[in-house]
Amino acid sequence: MKNIKALASGILAVVFIAVSGFTTLDKNSTVKAPTWEIDPVHSNISFEVRHFFTPVNGQFKDYSAQINFSPDNLEESSVNLEIAVSSISTDNEKRDGHLQSDDFFNAEKYPKITFKSDKITKEGENMYVAQGKLTIKDVTKDVKLPFTLLGVQDHPQKEGTKIAGVGIDYSLNRNEFNVGTGSWSETAVVGDEVNISIGLEMQHTAK
Repeated sequence: MKNIKALASGILAVVFIAVSGFTTLDKNSTVKAPTWEIDPVHSNISFEVRHFFTPVNGQFKDYSAQINFSPDNLEESSVNLEIAVSSISTDNEKRDGHLQSDDFFNAEKYPKITFKSDKITKEGENMYVAQGKLTIKDVTKDVKLPFTLLGVQDHPQKEGTKIAGVGIDYSLNRNEFNVGTGSWSETAVVGDEVNISIGLEMQHTAK
């Protein structure tokens, strides 16, 4: 279940990377929202959930995203994220298998966690919100994922390439997505609140 939230988070996560497209343009010009690629080696989707009294951490190692983003063209900016439930890792093989079972994620029947944005809005300096639909198992909910643009610069080793960083911190209730069935829906052993932390590094090469 830790994973669950990570996911959401994660999900989320990925979204935030889009922000890396920061550019300053003439207000009268029309800017196409460029496509950004996530660098999975320098990105992560992690989560934390309480087990009795102690926080336990995990992550999703396999995810992909289609991101189009420009702060000067938010109407055409979008984020589509997919996370493979089977990639959940809590550094414990037995626990990872249990999380993928019918008791929690039921990875065989619901192999993906997805987030699809409806719109992206600016909420402050370097701060954005991706509003969209998050699907975990057979539950889809409208969510608002806030993300921060950590920075954007020219890649020092790749001419014509921009690199950016995005940070996301988000919390969700696992039981709202049916992650934890039967006695596992109880919160005495596993907490219902999952804290998700996402760090994304993304690149865009001008063509």
